Amino acid sequence: MGIGKILRRTFLIGSAAIVGGVAFGTYYVTRPAANPLEPREGEAALNPFVLIDQNGITLFAPRAEMGQGVKTSWAALIAEELDVELEQVNVLHGPAAAAYYNSAFVADGLPGKGYDTSQFKHNVGEALGVLGRALSLHGTGGSTSMKDGFVRMREAGASARETIKQAAADRLGVSRDDLKTEAGHVIAPDGTTIPYSDLAEATAALDPIEAPLRDPSEWRILGRSQPRLDMVGKSTGTAEFAIDVRLPGMKFATVRRNPKLGGGMKSFDASAAESMPGVEKIISVDDGIAVIGTNTWLVIQAAEAVEIDWEDAPYPPTTDAVFAQIEKAFDDAPNSTMRDDGDVDTAVEGATEISANYTAPYLAHSTMEPMTAAAHLTGDGLQVWTGTQMPVFAQQRAAYVAGLDSEQVEMNTTYLGGGFGRRLELDFVEVAVKVAMAMPGTPVLTTWSREEDMRHDYFRPGAMARLRGAVKDGKAVLIDGHVAAQSPVQQAVERLTGMAGGGPDKVLVEGFFNQPYAVPNYRMSGYIADLQIPVGFWRSVGNSYNGFFHETFMDELAHVAGRDPLDFRLDHARDEWDVAARCLEKVRDMSDWTGKTPDGVGRGVAMTYSFGTPVAQVIEVVDEDGTIRINKAWIACDMGLAIDPHVVRAQMFSGLIYGLSAACFGEITFDEGEVEQWNFPDYDALRMHTAPKVEIEILETNRFMGGAGEPGTPPSMPALGNALFDLTGKRARSLPLSHEFDLLI
Repeated sequence: MGIGKILRRTFLIGSAAIVGGVAFGTYYVTRPAANPLEPREGEAALNPFVLIDQNGITLFAPRAEMGQGVKTSWAALIAEELDVELEQVNVLHGPAAAAYYNSAFVADGLPGKGYDTSQFKHNVGEALGVLGRALSLHGTGGSTSMKDGFVRMREAGASARETIKQAAADRLGVSRDDLKTEAGHVIAPDGTTIPYSDLAEATAALDPIEAPLRDPSEWRILGRSQPRLDMVGKSTGTAEFAIDVRLPGMKFATVRRNPKLGGGMKSFDASAAESMPGVEKIISVDDGIAVIGTNTWLVIQAAEAVEIDWEDAPYPPTTDAVFAQIEKAFDDAPNSTMRDDGDVDTAVEGATEISANYTAPYLAHSTMEPMTAAAHLTGDGLQVWTGTQMPVFAQQRAAYVAGLDSEQVEMNTTYLGGGFGRRLELDFVEVAVKVAMAMPGTPVLTTWSREEDMRHDYFRPGAMARLRGAVKDGKAVLIDGHVAAQSPVQQAVERLTGMAGGGPDKVLVEGFFNQPYAVPNYRMSGYIADLQIPVGFWRSVGNSYNGFFHETFMDELAHVAGRDPLDFRLDHARDEWDVAARCLEKVRDMSDWTGKTPDGVGRGVAMTYSFGTPVAQVIEVVDEDGTIRINKAWIACDMGLAIDPHVVRAQMFSGLIYGLSAACFGEITFDEGEVEQWNFPDYDALRMHTAPKVEIEILETNRFMGGAGEPGTPPSMPALGNALFDLTGKRARSLPLSHEFDLLI
């Protein structure tokens, strides 16, 4: 059965359950997922997340580790209740399985601003989270890992602990309530201690026991910074990424696809490449070719030697023509208007009006590890090794390409050398499977060249915004915003399910309609541009461009009002959401913000709400003999409970640098239908000597838990642009900023 049919069927069952449908639909959604772990004799798979054998304890953390620290934090949630130390356990990524569904994906898609969520709506979102299992949402993304795992993983640890204690109670002939646990041991009243590993066989015969969760006052691990479990492997070079996979008899491959994205391949002449020593096979992969040989460098050189006649791209050939097409979207009715407060069509008497237009470019993910996957097709089935953010979808797509059932495909999720949303896609898995099918019985590692990776991304869409606003008596009284861009959601739905996406697109306008500012007349609309450039989910998604648009415009409103930009924001945030206001107050105090800067120094502020977390940033720039350097940055964030403060700080720093790199240098442009950026010399990033000194403070007053991996990116771009305005008096309304300012490189 095709992947599209499978997912359509699953979606319809889930939809039936949502609306109350037939009993079968409800049963399908609510029945427990099977435990994918298969214990051998002497082992106990207490639940899908905990396995105990004679060698100790293995925890399964099925959220992909791509540098965000989830391997450590996810395991800490289990270990806290299981009563083991992190250094006592081995942590693995779980197999592709419904049991590892992400329960937060569905809740995050519910309507509403997010920061105004009531307890009832929060509970509804948690209840609907089980639909993630029916929809095969075993995935990592959307800054959801801790929201998803916070309760579920502690419950898994508590249940495992009490079941182990019952096995010990049966052995000792005492009540389970008389036993204690500590550091992976059960302790009897007389001081007898039994290691968990010695109880594995007995525990395997018991049914899991439910247990209440411990009060936070008893926590030993959670809320405290822990040594990263992946630190030693990554520091010593022993951590295995997909690009490191080596199997007996392995061959190596690369791919070369049409640089005019979405176009096919008319023909190719591989005669020159086939004569190169070590080249074993050259195959068609629909829109290009793959070369298989004895080493990666060889096959990359051979791929370049193949003469190929390409079809044209199905979109305008130049960047200017592409953005002209995006601008045409404003001529149609909006796809959504998710905020429409007051009356923006009537001028406010006595107010001063301004308007501004903004542009943000297409962006590449530029992961450090290019797209890579290994595959081995045998008579028994297919094995795949790759860094994927969506293991079940990858498994299903691999099975479809190979003509197998999903159960015949074994997915092995390695470390990800950067994801940022790029490894939510399945194209690199498809290519690897097609290559393996050309070499049955032989494992093949398919690695994309940097140039292929950069030019065949699912890009962050280019976007345009038109904003009109008004201020009166020092406050904003009107904001009317319109944003146009391609829709990653609609494209992704079609790629993953075979169905055309439709309906109001919340992701298109996130960070645009739901910023926590009190403005009486406030309308924000989104328009979907009709283009065939492949786009996808880039770190912070719609917030990445909408944060720049909205917070730059807020700065412009503040200056028209004659107000300090930080105080202006603070006044509007206090009237809307005190959590966001506290972040602004904290970053004000951290940076000693006075609203005045000496000659040669500029400061800018921005505050954005995304993924449940408000983040306020102040950035300082300095003029050094005509060259501008980003000098300092201050960040205040509040995602509620910080499971591991060190991980949160690392993610806020990472999000800042990722956003500043894009703000300064990032852009994907087109000429003759081809991407003009080939490699990092064409697509630069901040270096150590150009990066600012950063201070980060974490507040924990947010009612509900927010994310950490993405919210640090959106405010960085407008904060930098606002700082440059403070320094130079020149307002940047388009990115990258290197086009208008002499930035240190």
